[in-house]
Amino acid sequence: MMGTLYSNKWKSILLVSIQFICLGFIALSGPLLADTLYLLIPELAGLALGIWAVLVMGIGNFHIAPDPLRWSKMTRLGPYRLIRHPMYLAVLLTTLPLVLESFSLSRILVWAILALTLVYKMGYEEGLLKSKFPGYQEYTQNTCRLIPGLY
Repeated sequence: MMGTLYSNKWKSILLVSIQFICLGFIALSGPLLADTLYLLIPELAGLALGIWAVLVMGIGNFHIAPDPLRWSKMTRLGPYRLIRHPMYLAVLLTTLPLVLESFSLSRILVWAILALTLVYKMGYEEGLLKSKFPGYQEYTQNTCRLIPGLY
């Protein structure tokens, strides 16, 4: 059991590290705010979704690592009624317009690595949430992982 916990901690650290490296690269290699309206709107929508998800979850009831906190509670309110990972969607919605605004092969590759990392992190996190919350399995059957109606 101790080996499993140790491995999970390092997996969580690796996933979060990759996520932050990708976000740092995107932030440092281009603008932080899209100039064009058609890119600014989804960027701001992503920021709004992230803030909404944080407020619904409650400050202190989550952290960046996929491991659920001992005191955390499962919620089905706000954006969590439709999607299980609104904070991950917020990250992707906020960063993709920035990549497109100042497009380069390296920036789109880093964004793709970020997206793949978040998809893997979602699956890993869901396994942990299913073991912590008895109702999580049923919740997964009634909601989409990331994009309502699609995924």
